[in-house]
Amino acid sequence: MKEYASYITIDPEVRFGKPCIKGTRIAISDILGWLASGMNYQQILEDYPLLQEVHLRAALGFAADREAMIKTIAA
Repeated sequence: MKEYASYITIDPEVRFGKPCIKGTRIAISDILGWLASGMNYQQILEDYPLLQEVHLRAALGFAADREAMIKTIAA
């Protein structure tokens, strides 16, 4: 999902520059943490009505692309 950029913003004035869903203070790391803790999409959307499913998918796409850019450095 390369179009995630239309849903994510990085602003030094919001959450210390963490990537967030546009128009919110909900960080990508928040969404990933909720998913990792076992929450499903429906539970997150019920708890955070500003979010839509496309935002959750954008967070996953952003994280996947960021992970793909990390290079392993041999010790």
